[in-house]
Amino acid sequence: MQSLLGQRCLLCGARSRHGLCAACGDSLPYLPPHRCEACALPIAGARLCGACLAQPPAFDRTFAVLRYAFPADALVHALKYQAHLHVAPILAELLLTRLDACPPPDLILPMPLHPEKLRERGFNHAQEIARWIAGRRGVPLQPGLCRRIRDTPPQAGLPWKARTRNVRGAFACEGDLAGRHIAIVDDVMTTGATLNELAKILRRQGAARVDGWIVVRTLPQAGDRHTPVSGSR
Repeated sequence: MQSLLGQRCLLCGARSRHGLCAACGDSLPYLPPHRCEACALPIAGARLCGACLAQPPAFDRTFAVLRYAFPADALVHALKYQAHLHVAPILAELLLTRLDACPPPDLILPMPLHPEKLRERGFNHAQEIARWIAGRRGVPLQPGLCRRIRDTPPQAGLPWKARTRNVRGAFACEGDLAGRHIAIVDDVMTTGATLNELAKILRRQGAARVDGWIVVRTLPQAGDRHTPVSGSR
């Protein structure tokens, strides 16, 4: 892996010690500094957006680093759909730059994949990112903590309002999580419903704090309605 990460930039081919050269790293579509602490959407002059104030999500905070735009979307697709596993440490390192403000959790949970999806893909892309972060942060990784028990259609193909219904009852979790702080790692967050549904299950098991550690945050397009996270994806 070191040879893959240490010789050439994945985006431009220039020499690089970290998978991306400095120029490509600087040109990535970073999220603006002022964001809602809960859902990570850009806002001005407040801790929480109006939607999260009106209907707080089940998770506490979202830490995200990039907007869903080129070339961030290409990096995510290369890992997720083309099995370029050497991209996972690069995405993890980018996310780590935003985690200094997050107190160390008790454990890290990669977003679970349904067994059918896991067999089809051969790996859990969120787990590949989470594995690297767990090693760098010295936090236990527990991929078996929760299971995805419903093989739901991809969220990306659904209207925003349908995404909550799509993931309802999708997860199961056993065990006593009383007082635990859990960080959920995923590659992309669109409206937050998948993260919110899993956070609800963790809360029922006693989790005291649930954060989302997300590489790429999709921003609403013109004409999209920003609905509360607990009522969307």
